[in-house]
Amino acid sequence: MAATLGQEYAAFKRELDSKGIIFSFSGYLSEGILFSLGEALREKMTLEDADGPTVRRVFSVFVEQMQNIIRYSAEKIVANDGRTIELSAGMVTIGMEGGKFFIVCGNTVRNADVPRLRERLDFLKGLDKDGIKAHYREQLREAPDEGSRGATIGLIEIARRASEPIEYDFAAIDTDKTFFCLKVRI
Repeated sequence: MAATLGQEYAAFKRELDSKGIIFSFSGYLSEGILFSLGEALREKMTLEDADGPTVRRVFSVFVEQMQNIIRYSAEKIVANDGRTIELSAGMVTIGMEGGKFFIVCGNTVRNADVPRLRERLDFLKGLDKDGIKAHYREQLREAPDEGSRGATIGLIEIARRASEPIEYDFAAIDTDKTFFCLKVRI
């Protein structure tokens, strides 16, 4: 017998709860949605009595990850009637694991962008805290990479705020696209 609608979504919620998920969004994003979700996240963490520095670090990583989705997702909807509307698809999940917050974001990227992204992430993952700080200062002095729209600094910002090395993965979708996932613990 097939599960009812209520049973299906109750099971989905139990699954999220069992993974420590306190906040989850999947869908199309814009700067306005980012602002609204950010406010809800900040209020939720404040209600849970998270300390101020932790709230700021989680919020900062959340914003950087959401901006990366908005700027770089290969899955976009663009208005073709002259309006400047662009929505980018992705997901973000925030939870608690082993007494630390984690933020996981995911979105579709073009396969051609995977090698450069993997190279940057491998480099950051191999640095200690002092190395990340030095790399950050160095990148601030350099001109941004062509077409980067801030991703180089954004990834470094994320690594700076992480309490452990960042985790990431790429799952091929087809010959043109890959699903990219990034996990940060704070």
